[in-house]
Amino acid sequence: MTSPFLVSTAVADALADGRPVVALESTIISHGLPRPRNLEAAREFEQILLSRGVTPATIAVLDGVPCIGLDAEGVERIASEDMAKASVRDLPILAAKRISGATTVAATAYLAGKAGVRVFATGGLGGVHRGAGQTFDESADLSALAISPVAVVSAGVKSVLDIAATLERLETLSVPVIGYRTTNFPSFWLRESGHTIDWSVDSAAEIAAVMQSQDALGHGQGIVVANPIPLDQQWDPEEHDRVLAQAFAAAEAAGVHGKAVTPFLLGYIVDASGGTSLEVNLDIARNNVRLAADIATAWSERAPGRE
Repeated sequence: MTSPFLVSTAVADALADGRPVVALESTIISHGLPRPRNLEAAREFEQILLSRGVTPATIAVLDGVPCIGLDAEGVERIASEDMAKASVRDLPILAAKRISGATTVAATAYLAGKAGVRVFATGGLGGVHRGAGQTFDESADLSALAISPVAVVSAGVKSVLDIAATLERLETLSVPVIGYRTTNFPSFWLRESGHTIDWSVDSAAEIAAVMQSQDALGHGQGIVVANPIPLDQQWDPEEHDRVLAQAFAAAEAAGVHGKAVTPFLLGYIVDASGGTSLEVNLDIARNNVRLAADIATAWSERAPGRE
């Protein structure tokens, strides 16, 4: 049987040689940033990795085939074509219909794990949505992490979500959450959410050690590495709180409910902040890609025969 996914030559060679590889999602490019800024960002994220000796593995579904690692044409396609937003549940449908799709955090982590890519950099995780007690609205990112052996570097989750419930859900799923030099779980645009996490690490090498222990003691789940944005890059907290309150009020006034709330809030926040939130998004992604590069490098040094 042929493989259900395609690994690029560059990624396959790096994995075979035990060299560092970092997975990157494609939804942030296709759905999270405006054109042509999205193509510039996609190339920049890959270049950050290449400059550190790390092979980028941008993941997307092209013409029904999940691709782990894109060439220049593939990167241009995810930035310029209108693509479906593909989570794990959508992968078999896209494959059967030979449709292209940009992979979410859930699908990217899942495919990275299948291909043997152990480190993944994203902006922020999805999580439990506010009001989920009535809507049952919870991101598939969480359940995907429970079955994908990948260390996911993120700046926590966006403050529009229910952060406390998200942390509780990750605990239930036995997904370790470790803070990078912090025990205060970040809330994406801000360094701190006020929610404490149990464990912190001080170096990429220590994260790689946790990954190795996870392989020995875990049941195949991933790890959340919570990486706060640097203080001088975070969104001004007062402006953040003001815009967030406006966004919730606008959603209520517009009668937006259920699963439509979060997309409405995020779109409103970009407009109401005059693009500030978008610039912070990019700083967050860059910061996470750099840390992921360091983790992947430390992980590669633990490959058999290199310790």
